[in-house]
Amino acid sequence: FAGLWESWQAPDGSPLETFTLITTDANETTRPIHDRMPVILSPEAHAMWLDGEFEARQPLLDLLVPFEAEPMRTTPVSRHVNNPRNDDPECVAVQKELF
Repeated sequence: FAGLWESWQAPDGSPLETFTLITTDANETTRPIHDRMPVILSPEAHAMWLDGEFEARQPLLDLLVPFEAEPMRTTPVSRHVNNPRNDDPECVAVQKELF
């Protein structure tokens, strides 16, 4: 996934670790579930994305596109997965229908 991480200091002096996951438009596979999806980087793009010295902006922006739909599949799970407090097997238990 394409994300940004930073370690910095809050105004009160306490250390903060922050992270954001970058999203893009949904592809054909994920569109029935949501209108956007995480940017999934190809293995070939990993080094460029993680290179903190890379300064060319456009090649990085060109990576922020939907992942190709064909190798992806969806598996229906319950809405239990939508609550970030839930961290248990029910989050990935297969359901008969999506909604």
